[in-house]
Amino acid sequence: MVARAGKRPALATQPAWAPRQALTVLAAVPVRRGAFDTHPRFWYTAAAEGVSWLKRLLTRGAAVPGPGVLPFRTVAIVGVGLIGGSLGLALRAGKLARRVIGVCRRQAALERAVALGAVDEGTLDLAAGVAEAELTVLATHVGAMPLLAQGAVAAMPRGSLMTDVGSTKGRLVRALAQAAGTRVRYVGSHPMAGSEKRGVEEAVQGLFQGATCFVTPTAQSDPLAVNAVSDLWRALGGRVRLIDPDEHDRLVAVASHLPHLVAAALVNVATPEAIACAGSGFRDTTRVASGDPRMWTDVCLENRRRVLEALDCFEREMATLHRILAAGSESELLAWLESAKAVRDNHLHP
Repeated sequence: MVARAGKRPALATQPAWAPRQALTVLAAVPVRRGAFDTHPRFWYTAAAEGVSWLKRLLTRGAAVPGPGVLPFRTVAIVGVGLIGGSLGLALRAGKLARRVIGVCRRQAALERAVALGAVDEGTLDLAAGVAEAELTVLATHVGAMPLLAQGAVAAMPRGSLMTDVGSTKGRLVRALAQAAGTRVRYVGSHPMAGSEKRGVEEAVQGLFQGATCFVTPTAQSDPLAVNAVSDLWRALGGRVRLIDPDEHDRLVAVASHLPHLVAAALVNVATPEAIACAGSGFRDTTRVASGDPRMWTDVCLENRRRVLEALDCFEREMATLHRILAAGSESELLAWLESAKAVRDNHLHP
């Protein structure tokens, strides 16, 4: 494990749901009962035992019943790349975690993450990295997450939280929830933030400021765990939206996955001569085509049903455009372009 020395931040104000957690904790206190339960001295002793038990629980790093309280004592980030690194930077800068542990596959990546301040310390050992984490965040390619979740859950403290930042949710949420079982509390999430670049070197502390952050609970999700994950993204500056996992996939197929494929298609049809003389329009439109091919292969195959639906809609729109141009209809082309401009201007702001 690579360590980074430094003073740990002081505890911040507890969120609004903390009293409910306190009641849960008190209900779990193992108090010895006897013949004098009604005597005032019994209740004084019970309170003292409860405080002592709670202190021992916190000291040894076990997960307290109920959601983690901001700041978390320990957060483990599995996969410290662009998103995982940005999360680590934001957690540390906002004092939302007293300790951030990174889990990486390669020693060089681990050392860079520590050197850049994305994590306090790190390890190549998944089990060691999550062993004391109140919250574990899976920030790898979606294709790797189910297997990683199985390994992580076996080593995580019982009752701790797990979330992910995957770009797909339907099948992934079901797989990760199954891996979590009853041992840990899993709630899916997806911050709509990122870049065509990759690696912890490209991590940005304020990446999630103003970004839509989907939280995708199911009927089986622990409500307090949903609150905890939602509070985390709000504290990082995100605009939290609770959504059904399958509905999430329908929306992002159009808003994220289709645009990436269209950008790649534009590059594929452009000749080197055309690219050489291209201006900012081509550059801006195709920027995301420089994204990680492995990651986008996983994403599009994982969400292929919804992506195919989006492609069908796009093909119909292209067929309409083809018909308008073939007919040479100025009025129809003008109306088509004006409609697109109005929608974008009304819904997307600089």
